Amino acid sequence: MNTQSNIRVGVVGVGHLGNFHVQQLRQLSGVDVVGLNDLSLDRLAEMSELHQVPAVPELTDLLTACDAISIVTPTTDHYRVALLALEHNCHLFIEKPITQTVDEARDLVRLAEMKNRYIQVGHIEQFNPAFLALEKTNLAPQFIECHRLAPFNPRGTDVPVVLDLMIHDIGIVLSLVPAAVRDIRATGVKVVSSTADIANARIEFEDGCIANLTSSRISQKKMRKLRLFQCNSYVTVDFLLGVVEQYRVVEELPDASHFDMSFTLDGHHQRHIIYQKPEVEQGNALRLELAHFVEAIRDDRSPVIDGHQATEALNLAVQIQKIIDREDHQAGNG
Repeated sequence: MNTQSNIRVGVVGVGHLGNFHVQQLRQLSGVDVVGLNDLSLDRLAEMSELHQVPAVPELTDLLTACDAISIVTPTTDHYRVALLALEHNCHLFIEKPITQTVDEARDLVRLAEMKNRYIQVGHIEQFNPAFLALEKTNLAPQFIECHRLAPFNPRGTDVPVVLDLMIHDIGIVLSLVPAAVRDIRATGVKVVSSTADIANARIEFEDGCIANLTSSRISQKKMRKLRLFQCNSYVTVDFLLGVVEQYRVVEELPDASHFDMSFTLDGHHQRHIIYQKPEVEQGNALRLELAHFVEAIRDDRSPVIDGHQATEALNLAVQIQKIIDREDHQAGNG
């Protein structure tokens, strides 16, 4: 691709989230948002007028005019739209989860590689500035705990909470643990919808690391927290507040300017617990991930969260959901 020309991007699906995609893409340099598409012609007209971007009711017409598209449709339509886009040689940004099934995801990845097109999937929390602040931290977690809780919103109940919320943390955990999964235990409860509204999964990896994930869409308050425990270190990330806190056990205290406070531990020899609160650079996670997508296309390199990683996350989420469904069926709640 000519690195001097703007990248022509279209947005397919301009509902609640698609609206934000259009907003952020229009603010990126080197990007021309050439058109919008949606099955609802009324919504399409509304968003076209709001953002001053052409409405393109016929999907193939939009794809023909694009170098890349952002797919922000319901998950059930991801595969159909992505397949058609690849046939028109478009690079793909697909909101999570990548597709409805693992087979669909693998098929898209295979086809994209054949056509030398890139796929990036919207696991947005990996672009959260608080998570990015951990890049310089030496992480080798032995136990991971994730809590992702949200008040009830009917908009997300078309899929189980595992695919709606927990998949964010599944993607994060897989990015932190290089080992293969050894064992999965999971449970979930239907409270107000026809699929699990609250779920817990315990994932054991071959290197001994354990990840405990809890997700709920029927909580009173929002919570999006990650806690990492490893030898001589504890790290907590609050995705909602954009705060990172670290506790480290050291033999000698470093320069006082490098830590916020310290505590002395008693024992056979003196050790110290250092508390630090790293500075988190402010930034819009959606803009950061869309900018990364555009840069990957321009630089001809694979995005950080590519089709392979998104497929692994989906595969693990599907396994968790199957365990929950099996237990639910055995309990007679199907």
